[in-house]
Amino acid sequence: MAGNMDYCSLVGLYERLGRVSSKLGKTCILAEFFRETSTLDLEKVVLLVQGKVFPKFSSCELGIAARMMIKAISKFTGFPSREIESRFREKGDLGLVAEEYVEKRKEVIPSAGRLTIDRVFGDLRKLAFISGAGSHDRKFVLIGELLASAKPKEVRFIVKTILEELRVGVAEGIIRDAIVKAFLLRKEMSKEERRNLRDLVDYAWNITSDYGEVAKIAKEAGADRLRNLRLRLGRPIQVMLGLSAKSIDEVTERFGKVAAEWKYDGMRIIIEKSGGRVWLFTRRLENVTEQFPDIVELARKGLHAEECIVEGETYGIDVKTGHPLPFQVLSQRIHRKYDVNRMVKQIPVQVNLFDIVYLDGEMLLNKGFLERRKILEKIVRVVSGKLQLSRKIITDDLEELKRFYHESLSAKQEGLMLKVLDAPYRFGRHVGTMYKIKPMMETLDLVIIGAEWGTGARVKWLSSYVLACRDPDTGRFLSVGMMGTGLSEEQFEIMTKNLKPLIIGEKGKSVKIKPKIVVEVGYQEIQRSPSYESGMALRFPRLMRTREDKSPDECDAIQRVKELYNSQGRTG
Repeated sequence: MAGNMDYCSLVGLYERLGRVSSKLGKTCILAEFFRETSTLDLEKVVLLVQGKVFPKFSSCELGIAARMMIKAISKFTGFPSREIESRFREKGDLGLVAEEYVEKRKEVIPSAGRLTIDRVFGDLRKLAFISGAGSHDRKFVLIGELLASAKPKEVRFIVKTILEELRVGVAEGIIRDAIVKAFLLRKEMSKEERRNLRDLVDYAWNITSDYGEVAKIAKEAGADRLRNLRLRLGRPIQVMLGLSAKSIDEVTERFGKVAAEWKYDGMRIIIEKSGGRVWLFTRRLENVTEQFPDIVELARKGLHAEECIVEGETYGIDVKTGHPLPFQVLSQRIHRKYDVNRMVKQIPVQVNLFDIVYLDGEMLLNKGFLERRKILEKIVRVVSGKLQLSRKIITDDLEELKRFYHESLSAKQEGLMLKVLDAPYRFGRHVGTMYKIKPMMETLDLVIIGAEWGTGARVKWLSSYVLACRDPDTGRFLSVGMMGTGLSEEQFEIMTKNLKPLIIGEKGKSVKIKPKIVVEVGYQEIQRSPSYESGMALRFPRLMRTREDKSPDECDAIQRVKELYNSQGRTG
């Protein structure tokens, strides 16, 4: 296809993807489309297929909620907002409602000609930068102009993209496989060569955090260029993740001598430094540099390297007692946009560094953990109580490890991380060389996708929440239970305040919620159930805490739920 592709071509792709359920089928459809897309449009197409116009690491947001979109549709079509909202409650899909009302709008607006991907992509990006006095009206005008240029079916997908509700069943694994198939795969390749190509695209994604950029490089320059990609300071990395272990014994029996570090009750933080400039990122790829000027200053003075990328855990400190604060208190600082200096004083932090992946032009990924840790220790100037190295011992003595574990718990931390000494760093993966040891029953991190308005004393709150795990192949969220316990009145009030802007559909007392809020959930057991999309149900789920450090894509996968179910010793 020539550059500047028509948006209707992308709409056709959305429809084809929506009709196919298999991962392989979606991969083939997507690979063919990528192959035929010009380099000029490819990055935009890859983002739009994911329902986005900014890469995952970008802090830019379109900022259009369902209620605002209803007003924009009303203004454009001439139909009352109440009528559109009522129809939305019936159908539960504002894209379909918009398509319907555009088809029967009272005033027929002449077509403005071709609507290109470039135009849609550019206009949607503009929405993120409209702010200040009169911003709502200016957003309405921009949305109206875009809808006026679109056919009814195109309107459906524009609205769904604006609301981040595209959902054509394409997750990151399918994007990866489609890039491999479109630009790198050859028929004569062996299974191992094919697997290596998938690992290569994974590597490129973990380096760039942008599949659009990866696809463009693969199309233009092939596998060699992807292999030569290097970390870029100021761009977040996909951190390495640990697995849960049932006991310390389980790990030491397999690996013998290990490094044990305290597992802190805080926020995973990536610190990137280049000269006097410092960037801070969370494991969700959020840029929190402005929210933590105190950490920026500590990094400038305490990291003795011209360039480096280090990892650690940050937790809040109680100014009165000096004791660690729960993560929920620290989370008040993560999304703070104002009164930052006051929060620095109110909730001071301690940074505990435990790994390094880059130093003065050299990537350290293939060095073992112990070697990386020694390099880290050489460049850190410790500031007691503020910038420290994580507490660590190296041993195969089970009793010593258990004592160290209980010391961590006594200090109000979460437990231990056990690490294999010679293990390399692997971006974005749950690896079998790093294990979490925690003193609680296994919990699940799930996303809220629906809720119900309460009755009686809870009538003003959303007080029962539909919980979902994730299918990593399709990106779909699969319901796994309803939760209504474990919250205080204050928590119900806060949860309702946070969920109301995310309502994307209503039917009676039930509401559909945009998947955004992740919660850690305890439960009595997991049962099989045809009542929920996952085929599983949590018995007596209860809220442990809100996981503001996790994105919806990081909630537990359906495979994890099934593993926990099977570990209960059931077979039916």
